[in-house]
Amino acid sequence: MAPARLDGRRRRALKPTLVLLAALVAVVSSLGAPLIPSIARADHVSLRTGQWVLTAALITGALATPVMGRLADGPHKRRVVVGALGCVLVGCVLSAVSTTFATMVVGRGLQGVGLGMLPVTMALARSHLGTSAPRAIATLSVTASVGAGLGYPVTAVVAQVFDVRAAFWFGAITVALALLLTVVVLPGRADAAAGALDVPGAVTLGLAVVGISVVLSEGGAWGWASPRILGIVAGCVALIALWVRLELTTAEPLVDVRQVRDRAVLTADVSGFLIAVGMYLFLPTIVEFVQIPTTSGYGFGAGVVQAGLVLVPLSVGSLLASRCMPVFARRLGTRGVIPFGSVVFTVAAAFFALEHRALWEAFVAAGLAGVGIGFTFAAMPGLIVRAVPPHETGSATGFYQVLRSIGLSVGSALAGALVAGGTAAGQSLPGVGGFRTTLLVAAVLGVLTAVLSYLLPGRSQPRPSPVGDAERLVLQQAAAGDAPVPGA
Repeated sequence: MAPARLDGRRRRALKPTLVLLAALVAVVSSLGAPLIPSIARADHVSLRTGQWVLTAALITGALATPVMGRLADGPHKRRVVVGALGCVLVGCVLSAVSTTFATMVVGRGLQGVGLGMLPVTMALARSHLGTSAPRAIATLSVTASVGAGLGYPVTAVVAQVFDVRAAFWFGAITVALALLLTVVVLPGRADAAAGALDVPGAVTLGLAVVGISVVLSEGGAWGWASPRILGIVAGCVALIALWVRLELTTAEPLVDVRQVRDRAVLTADVSGFLIAVGMYLFLPTIVEFVQIPTTSGYGFGAGVVQAGLVLVPLSVGSLLASRCMPVFARRLGTRGVIPFGSVVFTVAAAFFALEHRALWEAFVAAGLAGVGIGFTFAAMPGLIVRAVPPHETGSATGFYQVLRSIGLSVGSALAGALVAGGTAAGQSLPGVGGFRTTLLVAAVLGVLTAVLSYLLPGRSQPRPSPVGDAERLVLQQAAAGDAPVPGA
């Protein structure tokens, strides 16, 4: 499929614009994470409840991602991006002016809509960037971790210089500028047929995601074997079964679940979910750990700015790993990249779980985690793009992104539950055991990702996809690192 025509100036500006948009929404979506302790104190809620500042955005992202992924396969990609940025802008303003915790959470939920933009940016890259699309897609895939690592310190500085709500005014200003850039640079109506939106599928999946997050967030408080929790779990299982049936019988499904029969797609989907859970067990946990007062016997008493800076190495490591991925793919083979990255992430999580006597260890752990996440997230979309036809890129990457988004929300909610589970009765601060358990669970998920991502593809070659020979060759070479990608 030939890329859609753009004038030279807009085409040159398209790739950096797409990367900027993806990174920006990741930054905005992570705005609440380093501020969880501060918001919890200001709004007089527990640390467990304060975790919803992060979880709400991740849930909304999980709900928005498949819908926006499907819409990205149609002719209105720019309208989808503009609409998403509009929701994020409203959410930033709402959080900035909020006077109650409930209003803050609603605003954060609207900000999470931006997380659904990632499959749209990938579809735009494949439609308009030609031979430079594979490397652009790999770069876009790591923007979640890069953006989160950048968003934490930026948020912290703004919040410390001004106040907590000022961080969301900062987000509103940057999103407004991105909205203007989108209107100027992104192409308008594309030459693609518009399909019907699978509303029943979207609603069913959305209810299941919300139910899973509620179970993980409130299970400890309500009791894991309580009738409420067991009822919600049963309802989620039924909803997921119904959703799969709907997707298999609907003429234009929200997600073509048959694509997971391809082992390459299945590998990316399963690995993406597992490492995403591990990532959001790691990120908020390490940020909260360094802020625990030294009087507790294990924290570093770091301020909000120091806590945010801890994750800068994560961003740097993710970006460097994504750029080095072709070199490692040549040496390890494409089958070995995701397991390698997962093992590096495992080492990072296990290291800080067992060794946390000095603040510099947190920086080292974050850097190692970034390298591991960078390798895994950069390699996964290439598996999918090579296995599906171009007109299904948005839907296929959308399903991958929704699993990743569900993984992030599950990880965030599970981190809060595990840390809270280590809090002794009558104590305001969690015990070190809760943090250690959370990080060790993240390490175990890294090992599981490494094993499954190595075994699932098998020894067979990926099933040929109905794309042009030239495009398929470029995608294969880019993923394997066998040749430079022109124009990247």
